[in-house]
Amino acid sequence: MLKLTKQLKSPTIIVGFPGFGLVGTICTEFMLEHLAVQHVGKIWFEEMPAVIAVHKHKVIDPIGIFYNPKYNLLIIHAISGPQGLEWKIGAEIAQIAKKLTAKQVIILEGIGSQAEETHNMYYYTTHDPKKLQAAGLKPLEEGIIMGLAGTILLQCERPISALFAETHSELPDSKAAAGIIEAMDKLLDLKVDTKPLMELATKFEEKLKGMMARGKIAQDEMEKKQMSYVG
Repeated sequence: MLKLTKQLKSPTIIVGFPGFGLVGTICTEFMLEHLAVQHVGKIWFEEMPAVIAVHKHKVIDPIGIFYNPKYNLLIIHAISGPQGLEWKIGAEIAQIAKKLTAKQVIILEGIGSQAEETHNMYYYTTHDPKKLQAAGLKPLEEGIIMGLAGTILLQCERPISALFAETHSELPDSKAAAGIIEAMDKLLDLKVDTKPLMELATKFEEKLKGMMARGKIAQDEMEKKQMSYVG
């Protein structure tokens, strides 16, 4: 289900969900902190775990939607994984893009790599790749795109790109996220101060690890209670 409280015209939609290295979530978290944004909506389904996070005395939506008017950006930021709901969430994001006549949709993701010393960045796009190449990304010539990114790519009818940063584990990877943020800065001219980028990315990494760990504990406790009801 979708709740959107603001009428927008042709925004660029940026999507960040926890995946490999938490790259998408760290990137969108950085953008929410760096840019002046308004909370304009959320996506939720009854099938999602009945767990929310509270940060600085505010409830954090599992999938929140934020708007930056200066750059006309709609940022979809998630701290909760879409397991089992990839097709439904992908369909909602595709509908948002269609309804708002999005200028483009940009998905931010991590991609698994065996090479521990490199953080190469790749792209897949349905439109002119010149800006992506100028931002230092390489075309994804061969590979498998799994999960939510794949469902959005298949269902979205607006111009769409997916940006992938190599990461070496499922643990939060600030270096990979920093590379994507720098590429986004070049693509959209966001005027991000990249000098303290790694320090900030690490801070967001620790914040997200804490929030997700608390969410996991709460989910485990809820499952124990449910078992006790039937036991």
